[in-house]
Amino acid sequence: MSIVKPEVTVFFENVTNTVTSVVKDPQSNKVAIVDSVLDFDYAAGRTFTKSADEIITFVKENNLEIEWLLETHAHADHLSAAVYLQKELGGKIAIGEHIREVQGVFGNVFNENEHFLRDGSQFDHLFSDGETFKIGEMTVEVMYTPGHTPACVSYLAGDALFVGDTLFMPDFGTARCDFPGGSAETLYASVQKILALPPETRMFVGHDYKAKGRDVYAWETTVGAQKANNLHVGEGKDQVEFIKMRSERDATLNMPRLIIPAIQVNIRAGHMPEADEQGQVFLKVPVNAL
Repeated sequence: MSIVKPEVTVFFENVTNTVTSVVKDPQSNKVAIVDSVLDFDYAAGRTFTKSADEIITFVKENNLEIEWLLETHAHADHLSAAVYLQKELGGKIAIGEHIREVQGVFGNVFNENEHFLRDGSQFDHLFSDGETFKIGEMTVEVMYTPGHTPACVSYLAGDALFVGDTLFMPDFGTARCDFPGGSAETLYASVQKILALPPETRMFVGHDYKAKGRDVYAWETTVGAQKANNLHVGEGKDQVEFIKMRSERDATLNMPRLIIPAIQVNIRAGHMPEADEQGQVFLKVPVNAL
């Protein structure tokens, strides 16, 4: 039986270096959108929808039907456009069930009150590890791949895997593990789970930053290429070596520029915090908390 090969169209948002994938069932017009971007001008506190509108245009021009708006995790570097895309195109917003842990941690960081529910109910569906669902006639398997955050999942659709931030291109390595609930040891185990897939499996990463010596952005590789060449985990690098490298490297990294607005929005499935009595929305800035 031949493996299904979904049609994947990528949109690259070069302010936050985010890869958004539109994943199409080859036997129908049904699609899922993975890791969408809501543009945000931090200095002005203003959102805009240029990136999402490009996807909407593509979907409408190709007569596609959105079934799912998938998040690989609660992103710290960009705001999700899932709510806006759902309003314009339909589809269910979904993420891994461990988002509840992230909501619990960051609910405290941002001093959220009892109106902020920490049960994942802001999303239309929460996936468990190994759960399957359909895009049209194509079966997709959910792989729980924590480490970067406690809630990271990857989506295996036919011969294509969408890993979010767990792995980057082979010449750039792996995700940081120093956010609350992150773990280099856990990430190493998740990566081994991914590398056990067939080597020809296509892999689409969630970001690219053009590794040293590479002049163009890239987002597609294979499990085999990662296993052989990944800067941090390739060539059989062991767990002890990885944890030491990851911990030392993470200690040198600054927080992502948009982490404060992004997390507040993304733990709400892309919704903004509740407006006040005058209809104004506010985002909080916790001092010395991250």
